[in-house]
Amino acid sequence: MLAAGRGERMRPLTDARPKPLLSVGGKPLIVHHLEALARAGVREAVVNLSWLGHMIPAALGECCAGVHLSYSDEGPVALETGGGIFRVLEWLGPEPFLVVNGDVWTDFEFARLSLDAGALARIVLVPNPSQHPRGDFSFDGQNVGEDEGRRFTYSGMGLYRPELFSGCMPGRFPLLPLLRRAIATRQLRGLIHTGRWHDIGTPERLAALDAELLAEA
Repeated sequence: MLAAGRGERMRPLTDARPKPLLSVGGKPLIVHHLEALARAGVREAVVNLSWLGHMIPAALGECCAGVHLSYSDEGPVALETGGGIFRVLEWLGPEPFLVVNGDVWTDFEFARLSLDAGALARIVLVPNPSQHPRGDFSFDGQNVGEDEGRRFTYSGMGLYRPELFSGCMPGRFPLLPLLRRAIATRQLRGLIHTGRWHDIGTPERLAALDAELLAEA
């Protein structure tokens, strides 16, 4: 679970608490994810920490929603998506592992994700939201690409093999160059989620989703 970001666009809300602990629908964003992971049979998760990171284990403890939690404290400067994952590869073991951004909300069922033998990763793609109309990647029904034409937005969720990080060194680096390397060898698969997905990028989006979920409760 990627939970180390500063959440600059969410200020002033994130001046006092890390973004994954912001409440939506009566519970923190990160708890929604942990409940969904538990439904998919996940029993252990690693949460990376940086900005106000001490608040997350204080809020969640060693277990939440039936998922046992370990924490990777990256210190005052977050290691970005790639560096944060690479730092905990030894903890994750040799099998494929799920990665989830702690600052999105979705009804995606994680049990849908699987990997074939020839793939290094499968990422979840969603229709482009209004704030990101061009999207990130193309998709041909199996492989993710960077072609023009119909494109989709990376949701911040995926299933990865440790081999995706082959040749990496400790430190700060993004995940995107590794995804592009897998695209070049046709080893990046995709899956389209047409259900609900929200990138909680502004206080206004957070408030709108909160009102929506509370109205459904």
